[in-house]
Amino acid sequence: MEAYTSFAQVYDTFMDNVPYEEWAEYIVGILSKYGIEEGIVLELGCGTGSMTELLADRGYDMIGADNSEDMLQIAMDKRSVSGHSILYLLQDMREFELYGTVRAVISACDSINYVTDPEDLLEVFRLVNNYLDPHGIFLFDFNTEYKYREILGSRIIAEDREECSFIWDNYYDREQQINEYELTLFVQEEDSPLYRKYQETHYQRGYTLEQIQSLLKRAGLICLAAYDAYTEDAPLCSSERICVIAQEQGK
Repeated sequence: MEAYTSFAQVYDTFMDNVPYEEWAEYIVGILSKYGIEEGIVLELGCGTGSMTELLADRGYDMIGADNSEDMLQIAMDKRSVSGHSILYLLQDMREFELYGTVRAVISACDSINYVTDPEDLLEVFRLVNNYLDPHGIFLFDFNTEYKYREILGSRIIAEDREECSFIWDNYYDREQQINEYELTLFVQEEDSPLYRKYQETHYQRGYTLEQIQSLLKRAGLICLAAYDAYTEDAPLCSSERICVIAQEQGK
């Protein structure tokens, strides 16, 4: 689960292709469909707070939880600019704690995949179930096993920007369903022509929808729907990202 330390400072730069606004509208639409148009919402794996801020803009009382202190510092910097009353918690999603229940829990940008042990993910789902209001909604996305196996596989991805660049060396173990990527970053130092090199290794698990649904059931949550990415289309065997909507059904 240790990740996003040196990468935190350039995370938003390399994530500028993520349609956060569209995803936020999708999430709000789903929550509204189940009568959740206000109240407390928790985001697990909130990172630098991009989605947290957008949902706060829509009127939700947001809590953001993440286990990267560096990412949360950036999130809090955004909060100081926006003026939103967002509560940020430095917590591992496998053992997060709240003072009370929430109307909904969300998790975006494949944060779920960072929980590489299925039993640990089961504990995450149990905690979500515990902290949801009666009939509360859990909405999350995950990268599929297909994406890691067929799209990322054993590839090297590189991207060069004026102020920073990265090399992503990826390897997927099909038997263990574990995706490992070594991230090498070159970040320009402030007021200097020099670049500093950073390296991080990230691990994610490639879950199938069937595995996710089984874990939700064991945690006491009911899976209401699963969609291909941020659409209302049924997932395909070639879906790279799946959105899942689950509900608390009485503890």
